[in-house]
Amino acid sequence: MTATPLALLRRMRTKRPNRGSGLRLPMPVGAGAFSCEVLDPVGQPLGGVEVTITATRGAGKQAIKATTDPHGLFVATLEPGEYSVLLTGSGLEPHRLTTEVRPGVCADPERIPMQPSQQLELPPPGTWLFDPPHTAIRFIARHVGMANVHGRFTRFRGGIHVAERIEDSRIEVLIDASSISTGNNTRDNHLRSADFLDVENYPDIHFVSNRFTWRSGAKWNIQGPLTMHGVSRSVTLDTTYLGAVNGGYDQELRCAARATAELHREDYTLNWRNMLARGIAVVGPTVKLELDIQAMYRNHETPTPPE
Repeated sequence: MTATPLALLRRMRTKRPNRGSGLRLPMPVGAGAFSCEVLDPVGQPLGGVEVTITATRGAGKQAIKATTDPHGLFVATLEPGEYSVLLTGSGLEPHRLTTEVRPGVCADPERIPMQPSQQLELPPPGTWLFDPPHTAIRFIARHVGMANVHGRFTRFRGGIHVAERIEDSRIEVLIDASSISTGNNTRDNHLRSADFLDVENYPDIHFVSNRFTWRSGAKWNIQGPLTMHGVSRSVTLDTTYLGAVNGGYDQELRCAARATAELHREDYTLNWRNMLARGIAVVGPTVKLELDIQAMYRNHETPTPPE
């Protein structure tokens, strides 16, 4: 099953009001084709929409996963049969349809208008404190020559100050470096040592944002310096806002988000090459940071989260 060049489709299609009997598209013997033209909510071509095509019969094996071109067009040759087509894009409601692919046939592109997704209500201005039982700070590192190492920090505090203009908001996190946990005491003690975090001299890991930037839909970039091992480097948290609800210990107002970032160990003078030369088995040069955050709106009536 192969995707054909979209430029070919653009050359062969007729004017929109009168497309004729179909596209003239070269296809493998016995194959058919599916094509579509994706439009934004105001009817303009929409590029970059992800198209996932899955066979509906048999094992349901995924056939194609690609994106529309800058003209909003997508075309693929497929074996004959019934397929489920899912179109998704940031800030858009997913659109699903079923199509029947017949041998030797490529119909004119089906015009598919996408609709905007329901916008999540942003949290009201004020102070929001992390709820530790419902917040996780995790990391994933590649162990040299072996599988990934998963870990987390179990002690931290911080919160979010939501400003009247959301772009002026500020997030701050203070992590107890000695609370690192990977499920192996020997490894954890080594990570706390001077070879790695050196928690005796650098007990805290600190992040404070200096910029909130909206990307699209519920996606934000949160930038700021991360200070670890006595060194500060700017990092960007790729953040998805998950909304705000009433609920929890006493039906208090809370909001949630997920964020990821990639850290380079040598940026923080954790010299893994020297450790390898000394025969120390270590994780690789990059570490993926993952944060699942729930924060509670804080005022004099807000209950204190349990430890």
